[in-house]
Amino acid sequence: MSGAAPLVVVGDVLLDEDIEGVSTRLAPDAPAPVVDVTGDRLRPGGAGLAAALAARGGREVVLVTALGSDPASDAVRRELRGRVRLVELPLAGTLPVKTRVLASGRPLVRIDRGGGTPGAPEDGTVPDVLAQAHAVLVADYGRHTARAVRDHLAAVAHRTPVVWDPHPKGDAPVPGVRLATPNAAEASALVPDGDQSLRAHARRGAELAERWRAAAVGVTLGERGVLLTRSGSTAPMLVPVPYRSGGDPCGAGDCFASAAAAALADGALPEEAVQRAVAEAAAFVAAGGAGNAALWRDPPAGRTGRPPAADPFALAEEVRARGGTVVATGGCFDLLHAGHVGLLESARRIGDCLIVCVNSDASLARRKGPGRPLNHLADRVRVLAALGSVDAVAVFEEDTPVELLSRLRPDVWVKGGDYAVDGLPEVEALRTWGGQAVLLPYLDGRSTTTLARRAARAAEPRPAGP
Repeated sequence: MSGAAPLVVVGDVLLDEDIEGVSTRLAPDAPAPVVDVTGDRLRPGGAGLAAALAARGGREVVLVTALGSDPASDAVRRELRGRVRLVELPLAGTLPVKTRVLASGRPLVRIDRGGGTPGAPEDGTVPDVLAQAHAVLVADYGRHTARAVRDHLAAVAHRTPVVWDPHPKGDAPVPGVRLATPNAAEASALVPDGDQSLRAHARRGAELAERWRAAAVGVTLGERGVLLTRSGSTAPMLVPVPYRSGGDPCGAGDCFASAAAAALADGALPEEAVQRAVAEAAAFVAAGGAGNAALWRDPPAGRTGRPPAADPFALAEEVRARGGTVVATGGCFDLLHAGHVGLLESARRIGDCLIVCVNSDASLARRKGPGRPLNHLADRVRVLAALGSVDAVAVFEEDTPVELLSRLRPDVWVKGGDYAVDGLPEVEALRTWGGQAVLLPYLDGRSTTTLARRAARAAEPRPAGP
């Protein structure tokens, strides 16, 4: 398991079933397509999907939900075993099952059946796990699990970041949530006026933020992105999707909400969390959405027994052997800040593993001058290895990582946008094995030097008053 901050998901779990097949004819007794079934898959949906997605990088995730003694509940327990920790509320009735019938990957019909009523917690486990969370995600599917623990959620909302993914049939978020994430249809149902313009969505978001006493509301608009609004704001922020995909959008909302909650758990601002979540949701849809079998084929990264500080050279060989893309980046990382975190998360999404190349203490001192490093190598490596986006860390003693890269042979070498690729000595080395150097956007105004100077000024004695 990585050192990523723990996350608690509270909400309604469903069992999703996909019946897949091909259709080449209509039934003789009705104008309905005949589907020749080729496969049938079961997987957790709703809050169960959100929790599983949040745990993909090895993050500790606790799922508070209502489960019963029916076969659908047992199937959810089986699929989530080893991925998340379950805290179960009693369920009177059966777990809802949503069945999609697909022909050549396109949904033809959805059938919903089952459903029960969640009961109240039977011991003190729920307030305990909420108190330990770095962030909470409420995945409300209108089945009232959140209602059963509402008092406990209200007690933590003013001190712990809470993301609330609402539902028109569910309850309003508790006051003080950091981010609410209705989609366009849900926002329109909650504030109906028939207008689907950006201005109307911005007005709805601001009205809902005021009504719910939420710090921010992000209205998800599908391929248009997410509109982030605040109460009384006249200038919302629109975060567009990085690219359009023809993949299955099923589960994209859960991916967005879980990624935003994970970002807040790691200390991101709501604006940063939304940007990260939009990118992750786009990649999720492009990979096939909730129907992507690879999501459930293996346990989440970090729970396979391999420690976060994996051997970088063995990891690179392993990823190459299975046809994956090895991504590397490098730097001093003397004081890890938001610019570093954003760069590493973006770099990890490019390929199948991220290896961070770090200057040794001597190398860093030669580059940065007297008084550096501020953090010695062991601490810098430990902090980097704890990030969910980092798969391995490699150390180099030289002034540049060229020799180390010649051994790792990454497919992609990433640097922040404050560098010029043409001036990097690594570029020529990468060409020898067909690698590619790229720049990624970098948060302006974030640097270790700036932070160090600010800290030094704060420590200076102030002149005595008159």
